[in-house]
Amino acid sequence: MTSFVIEADGGSRGNPGPAGYGAVVKDAADGQVLVETAEAIGAQTNNVAEYRGLIAGLQSLLALAGDGAVVEVRMDSKLVIEQMAGRWKIKNEGLRPLALEAGALARRLRVTWQWIPREKNKDADRLANEAMDAAAKGRPWQPSGSVGTGSAGTGTARTGSAGTGSAGTGTARTGSAGTGSTAAGSARTGSPLTGPSEARELGLSDASAAGVSGRPATAAAPLAAQDSLLDLIDADAVSSGQDVSSGQAAASGTAGTGWRAPTTVATSLLLLRHGETPLSVERRFSGLGDPELTPNGIAQAEAAAARLSREPYGIQVVVSSPLKRARATAEIVAARLGLEVVVDEGLREADFGDWEGHTFTEIQRRWPDALAAWLADPSAAPPGGESFGVAARRVQATGDRLVERYEGRTVLAVSHVTPIKMLLQSALLAPLAALYRMHLDLAALSLIEYYADGPAVVKAFNDTSHLR
Repeated sequence: MTSFVIEADGGSRGNPGPAGYGAVVKDAADGQVLVETAEAIGAQTNNVAEYRGLIAGLQSLLALAGDGAVVEVRMDSKLVIEQMAGRWKIKNEGLRPLALEAGALARRLRVTWQWIPREKNKDADRLANEAMDAAAKGRPWQPSGSVGTGSAGTGTARTGSAGTGSAGTGTARTGSAGTGSTAAGSARTGSPLTGPSEARELGLSDASAAGVSGRPATAAAPLAAQDSLLDLIDADAVSSGQDVSSGQAAASGTAGTGWRAPTTVATSLLLLRHGETPLSVERRFSGLGDPELTPNGIAQAEAAAARLSREPYGIQVVVSSPLKRARATAEIVAARLGLEVVVDEGLREADFGDWEGHTFTEIQRRWPDALAAWLADPSAAPPGGESFGVAARRVQATGDRLVERYEGRTVLAVSHVTPIKMLLQSALLAPLAALYRMHLDLAALSLIEYYADGPAVVKAFNDTSHLR
């Protein structure tokens, strides 16, 4: 499994005074720089700048590698390292919000904390000083090398080659031809896809359980307060005495669209991603390859089956991708429901061609130009593979066919990251680029309801409460 190093630093010329931070994400195996990010942050203290550098580094890694990535965080700030490791108390209340934010990000990763002397933190220190120097001249920090097509923000990031980096809060830039993204901001320009975590989420690593590949997927926030996917009453509205009857999702599948009262019976499409596979554990691209479920993947499917066999689901049809990992998941659920599995070729994963079975880092090194093009444009295909644009047309036709064939019924579709996200994207009338902003766990449930006299309504997304 790929592991990473984050080196972060921050400084202030005056303490407090003009301040900036820098952070670097590296491949732990060979020290290759994957992401650099820096930003001037106005008049702040050294400690605030150091925490901001840490936060930017953690955000960049999450955008790059997803939840569950293994990382050693290295800083020359003894204070930050000891506080984050839990050995020192946070006495400065001004730092507490930053420490809480950093801690929340760190809990999504597998982190070890390591203090290093300043002379071993030269990359992050250089970036922080570059950001402060640029601010002193009234300019934003600009990385060296050609500028990629990132998204707008206040800071900047760059990557070493294929352009998979992401700034924590700023504009991503690349050393040659790739793209970047904000980990905590809205995309505004350029390419919609920026790093391996977003790419994996599209099915490129259908292998990855939202980045947490070796354990049941619970990283994304499930609908924890719900008893079921169909129980979507607004608790605040209930407590305030508002009339919520028109917004309630009924177990019978006759829920209304938005705030309107129901006018037709909905066709309910429950979307279940398959369970874990060996490629999930190793975070490898998994498209039309056909790995089996792991024992953990079988357990995930059984947990979903136990949930879906109870009220209020009332599933009447089970359809599945033909690929083994989805078919096995579907059969476990169908057996619990006493139903047969209907196989639909249109629910298969996207074809990743020559990239099948490779890690993102392997692809970045072997096919840097093709990867950069693929990350920048949904119409670009992997060598010998299928573009997301082509896959989207297939999936849309499949969704339309299922809704028409099973009108007014509750259907469980067992599929993969890419098709599920495309169905959700289409239901939301969102552009294809929206796929790159979704996070989907292994064995997660989502729900779309389709109305003959109104729009499709996304009722739930990435619900993994049955895996807890």
